[in-house]
Amino acid sequence: MNKSILITGCSTGIGYTCAHALAKRGYKVIASCRKTEDVERLTSEGLTCIQLDLNDSESIRRAVEVTLELTNGELYALFNNGAYGQPGALEDLPVEALKKQFQTNFFGWHELVSLVLPVMRKQGYGRIVQNSSVLGFAAMKYRGAYNASKFALEGWTDTLRLELHDTDIQISLIEPGPIETQFRENAKVAFQTWIEIDRSYHREKYRQQLTRLNAKNSENAFVLPPESCVTPLVDALESPKPKLRYRVTTPTKVFAILKRLLPSRWLDELLRRAA
Repeated sequence: MNKSILITGCSTGIGYTCAHALAKRGYKVIASCRKTEDVERLTSEGLTCIQLDLNDSESIRRAVEVTLELTNGELYALFNNGAYGQPGALEDLPVEALKKQFQTNFFGWHELVSLVLPVMRKQGYGRIVQNSSVLGFAAMKYRGAYNASKFALEGWTDTLRLELHDTDIQISLIEPGPIETQFRENAKVAFQTWIEIDRSYHREKYRQQLTRLNAKNSENAFVLPPESCVTPLVDALESPKPKLRYRVTTPTKVFAILKRLLPSRWLDELLRRAA
């Protein structure tokens, strides 16, 4: 079996790390990035890299076509990873900001899966791995847009798994918590694009948020490097019976347990403090 994999969001962080790790493992990796300069950089590092913008349906369609040209019409796996976080209180976010968040984090992924599923059905096998988040099942304040996109992704993925039960196409979720990537830097850009700090009721909290987003490194005691996502991804790709969910960091594992055990109001209090 030719283990080819298309990975989105490979410019930095989890996507970048996993693309290199799987290439070393012998996979035919088709890494993808939104920006041309990132495509050129990853290509210079020895990866096969193509352009894919999750905000552009034509770019998604073309990326799948190019991928299949590179893999002789077959595709073993898709790792949906490309996403960003839109900070801000829900009352301060215009509808357009939420639309952009969902286009990148949800609708673009839907389009991509819709295009690769016929290929996997025809060949009779495949793996789809979705990179979700602890915020895909535990909501935190000032992260509502991102929460909503990841909650939607989790429900969408669970539904697809049920619809694929009679096939050999396996689908899994990876649920990281705090990972040391450039996620904060991208979130800061989105925050400054849509939030008018001085006009908001939440302005003091926003200034604290900006301090956090400007920090060079995360101050979270439980933060892990992006390499921590490689092992669960490999298991999702290679296990005869992959897990439905791979919880990567301590906060993710703890909140998954607490959500099952605690009354919602008790959990709310913990999540308010965690935020």
